[in-house]
Amino acid sequence: MDYLLAAAGLMLLFAGGEVLVRSSVAIATRFNVSPVLVGLTIVAFGTSAPELTVSLEAALIGQPDIAIGNVVGSNIANILLILGLAAVITPLHPERALIVRDGLFMLAVTVGLAAICLTGMITPLQGWLFVGLLTVYICICYWAERKSKTGAAALHTHETEEYAGLPPRLYVLLPLFALGLAGVIFGAQLLVDGAVSIARVWGVPEAVIGLSMVAIGTSLPELVVSVIAAFKGRVDVAVGNVIGSNIANILGILGITAIIEPLSIARQIAYFDAWVMVAATVILLPVMITGRRISRVEGGMFLVFYTVYIAALYAGVPAKLAG
Repeated sequence: MDYLLAAAGLMLLFAGGEVLVRSSVAIATRFNVSPVLVGLTIVAFGTSAPELTVSLEAALIGQPDIAIGNVVGSNIANILLILGLAAVITPLHPERALIVRDGLFMLAVTVGLAAICLTGMITPLQGWLFVGLLTVYICICYWAERKSKTGAAALHTHETEEYAGLPPRLYVLLPLFALGLAGVIFGAQLLVDGAVSIARVWGVPEAVIGLSMVAIGTSLPELVVSVIAAFKGRVDVAVGNVIGSNIANILGILGITAIIEPLSIARQIAYFDAWVMVAATVILLPVMITGRRISRVEGGMFLVFYTVYIAALYAGVPAKLAG
């Protein structure tokens, strides 16, 4: 029964998230909102909606390990699993100008989160700082891209185009938006309930379930978008989608969750998994700074690293190393 709950939650999260993002993009387009702004906000937050609802649900029922593990695990999966799969499909060689600013900002907030994890707590004040920093970042990006028409502006426009296609009729879009939102919320409840029960049956920490099963499940929207973009040859969207999602996960999802409910951080996540997230981000530095491509062989290595990481989680290696 627990597995059915978790599976149903995953399906609802994926389907609800997809409907939510597409209807939101269509509503914004209907009111002539700039595609750049849509890409910076609606697409970035929409694809992270499953992470938000799951982390909030977990925090509110007293499962902070799943809440924080979901975000840390999602960011690791976004780079090693999703970019790995995309690179195996087609080598990733996005233009440097498209990702250098966002990529370096992602690295900065990732290292910042890892450092905060060492304190053992994300407080409401830090949550407000996260959300404030994200708001300032979005405003600066939007102003810069409107003013200079940078390559990053083209990237966010392309991200918006990936979710276009719904008819611009509000009597269709508003019910779809409500349906997608309900699916994400209800799916999060089912997934968290099922995940907690599975963790107890298996005798593994909730953090491990959050870092693996829950994280992969909430990353499904990013997985689908990046893989489809890779098949289409839109490597800028595949890479940009991951970078934007990782930034939104840290500053938006953890920020909002911590404002509502302070998050205590398990020792394993603070001293091991958060730094795996940093290491995975550092791997992308050559791509972000020099424009060097990720080849199919390197994509395969990303997948191997991710498989080893998941195996280590269930073998209890991180818990032992963290003491």
